[in-house]
Amino acid sequence: MTKESGNIGIYIHVPFCLSKCRYCDFYSVAGADDMLFDSYTDAVCRDLSAWHEEFGGRADTIYFGGGTPSLLGARRIAKIIDCAARIYNIDLASAEITVEANPDTVTDALASGLRFGGVNRLSLGLQSADLRQLELLGRRHTPERAERAVESALCAGIGNVSVDIMLGIMGQDVKSAIMTADFAADLGVKHISAYMLKVEKGTPLYNEKGKYNIPGDDEVCDIYLNVCEELEKRGLLQYEISNFALPGFECLHNLKYWKLEPYIGIGPAAHSCIGKSRFYYPRSLDEFMRKGHKALKLEERCAGDIEEYVMLRLRLHDGIFLPALSEIYGTEVAERIFGRAEMLLKKGLVHISDGRIYLDRRGFLVSNSIIAYLLYE
Repeated sequence: MTKESGNIGIYIHVPFCLSKCRYCDFYSVAGADDMLFDSYTDAVCRDLSAWHEEFGGRADTIYFGGGTPSLLGARRIAKIIDCAARIYNIDLASAEITVEANPDTVTDALASGLRFGGVNRLSLGLQSADLRQLELLGRRHTPERAERAVESALCAGIGNVSVDIMLGIMGQDVKSAIMTADFAADLGVKHISAYMLKVEKGTPLYNEKGKYNIPGDDEVCDIYLNVCEELEKRGLLQYEISNFALPGFECLHNLKYWKLEPYIGIGPAAHSCIGKSRFYYPRSLDEFMRKGHKALKLEERCAGDIEEYVMLRLRLHDGIFLPALSEIYGTEVAERIFGRAEMLLKKGLVHISDGRIYLDRRGFLVSNSIIAYLLYE
């Protein structure tokens, strides 16, 4: 395999939860103990080394996702950060180091320990500021507990805090969604992710969805547009379909995904993209612990084809730039896509400016249709 010469991102999947949320389709397990946490930490460090031996490279972002990564505790997270920093020559003074956490797991002591261990960005799963909605989602925290978690992070010196909110959840309307957006913005966070609820097959919520008042598609679109407008009024600029940030606080790690930059993912169900190759670990904690990177699977589809490039770039407010598209895929492809974009421009579905195609928030809602037209029709 080709050695990676640029800066990569490192994703660490921590598949442990206190309990499974009713809507969650991510790979996670409940009921782990300290012995398993220690063994898992060692397994992650083992695979960090194995990946570097094969692909090389430096790194400038680490992202702990889950699951509930904060359950590992500050000491184990710091051990993984230290291991990654040594192997991948990471400058911890400038790198972005993110840990996801559920608000009910964050204490003053944890926040201080995370900061001391190198964490400089905390992502909290608020989801809603409505207690009833939180209960229906199976969340363990209250809005007040989320507020205290943010305060703990800020007091510990983690100045870059992000919160997730969900749109289209049970019992939500435009008014309650805006209330949640305002609650989140009032916390003093630098970044908010606003994701639409997906009722995934196999989750408890999917099996019970007929029991709840889940907003329809038109209402969810209305909720989305109003929340986007409200967050931008609060100074949080939309830089991606679901992500808003104060200027300079965009998530550098997630931008690597959308810009098709190299990243490795370690842990069960984690994915990686190096060059034109994509890899993934099976959804099995046991297999990861026993085999590590030897259990990796190679995806059949190559990374970075034109469909993926257009889809990912149009998620971003920056959109697609003609010079870059021409350089990667050729002038003929670029001119064909821009010619089709001009047809959509007349319908107000896209914007074209200075050799750039991009979508506004209404365009984001129909982005799949726009992408299909640009590529295939």
